[in-house]
Amino acid sequence: MKPLRVAVRGIGAWAPGCAAWPALRDALRDPGFAAAVDGPRRPSPALLPPAERRRVPDGVAVALEVGREAIAMAGPLATGSLASVFASAHGDLAIVDYLCATLAGDPTLLSPTRFHHSVHNAASGYWGIATPSMGPSTALAAGDASFALGLLDAVTMVVAESRPVLLVVFDTPAVGLLARVAPNTALFGAALLLAPAGTADDAPVLTLSIAPRPSTIPSTANAAFHALCGSSPAARALALLERLAQADDTTVDYPMDDTSTIALHVGPAAPPDATAAAVIE
Repeated sequence: MKPLRVAVRGIGAWAPGCAAWPALRDALRDPGFAAAVDGPRRPSPALLPPAERRRVPDGVAVALEVGREAIAMAGPLATGSLASVFASAHGDLAIVDYLCATLAGDPTLLSPTRFHHSVHNAASGYWGIATPSMGPSTALAAGDASFALGLLDAVTMVVAESRPVLLVVFDTPAVGLLARVAPNTALFGAALLLAPAGTADDAPVLTLSIAPRPSTIPSTANAAFHALCGSSPAARALALLERLAQADDTTVDYPMDDTSTIALHVGPAAPPDATAAAVIE
């Protein structure tokens, strides 16, 4: 395939000690950053009414809030037809643990509401209702490669259909027996509003290509986020976010599988005539 080029019009993020993208951006620029231990446990998604904000699970809360932040950063944007990709390795692990434990103990006690929240497209469904949006939406799970393949899906849609696409990635902490196989240690979410390259003069440009070679899981130069990158598939987005925060002209590799890699170049804004003309061969 030829390289695919898109512009990053908006960014949203939520991580321990960093309740929005500006806070995380500053933390990624600061080698001495240490997350505060008394920060909020999870975001309060402004897209929902107060009662719903309290009821939705952590994964939905963080997904809606980072998506809202990314769109707000991009400026006025009609969400009614906005396409979206929601990627999470496991969805909401606390709810999955609850379902498994209840089914093993007393299935008659199973909560219909929690079952409703356990489906992998719960965040996508809440997004469609809250914005409201009738645009196409994908809910994707790909294990450790969830961020990389979610990004590939979103970038491909931007280029193939010449339309903006919202990418949202999130993971929740693992509890119970599931923590042995999915050792996610913290809540994390990030969103990128991607658009055809050349549609915004001041937007950084991502150039994505697939290389037939293995690579290792990327991390950050900031030591405070090493453990988070290693435990949470969604938090591997931090390697890209760090480069966007520092306005680096560089490349970061994301493994797709044992033999192929997504090579992602982060560059400065493209001139207005540098459109996303790349196609998949």
